[in-house]
Amino acid sequence: MKMSKSFKVLSVLMIAAMLVIAGCGNNKGKNDNAAGGNAAGGAAADSAAIAKIKERGKLLVGVKFDTRLFGLKDPTSGKVEGFDIDISKAIAKKILGDENAIELKEVTSKTRIPMLNNGEIDMVVATMTITEDRKKEVDFSDVYFQAGQSLLVKKGSPITGLESVTKDTKILGSKGATSIKNIKEKVPGVTVLEFDNYQDAFSALKAGQGDALTTDDAILYGMASQDPGFEVVGKPFTDEPYGIAVQKGNADVVKAINDTLAELKANGEYDAIYTKWIGKAPAK
Repeated sequence: MKMSKSFKVLSVLMIAAMLVIAGCGNNKGKNDNAAGGNAAGGAAADSAAIAKIKERGKLLVGVKFDTRLFGLKDPTSGKVEGFDIDISKAIAKKILGDENAIELKEVTSKTRIPMLNNGEIDMVVATMTITEDRKKEVDFSDVYFQAGQSLLVKKGSPITGLESVTKDTKILGSKGATSIKNIKEKVPGVTVLEFDNYQDAFSALKAGQGDALTTDDAILYGMASQDPGFEVVGKPFTDEPYGIAVQKGNADVVKAINDTLAELKANGEYDAIYTKWIGKAPAK
């Protein structure tokens, strides 16, 4: 039977439409597969960070070597001890099953983020305040220590708190610390001398190179315990929540840290570590 011309045209159009629909379906499948591949790739990238640590067999942690109570190196034994060190060991035990499977590398407020992002360390556990600016460069764990900025002065100093600080006061601090930015905002025009680390800043204060040293109160209490001629004055004037920093995108490492912190707080070990170094239980 002969097909009419119009029927032939209609048949061709129907076949073409079916091919277009099939093509769209294939493209959707490809797009779905690509999306799934990207998601899988993201998960693989995350798990790769933990896998790398396990393959190496040790956790590389950036800590302070000059901060009493948190991370202080004994020049005689070479041993580094403090609150941050005990927390780091607990994380190593969580990831590797051994708290001694760890290598502590010295960082300062200035070097810790570059060392982290250069791959020299897996994480930073070094009295590091969580800030919005820092979140652009690194990822943070939950808060593991709550501090507040204050002032350390020689006993008998006319400085009794932030209200005593004027633009003529000479303040000492550590390079790269948020405390430098904070004091400049609180007292516009104040003179600030910056040092490579807190011990150098404390030595400068003892030598009379400044009127007060500013940083987090927990660090200042550690300094005051070294020399009874100095004291922490006034009330804390900032909120300084410490977080553990990792390279951006390493969500599995952040999870391992947060899981560790949750377990330590649930079983009482966090309170024990806190009391051991700070001398009192954490506020509830």
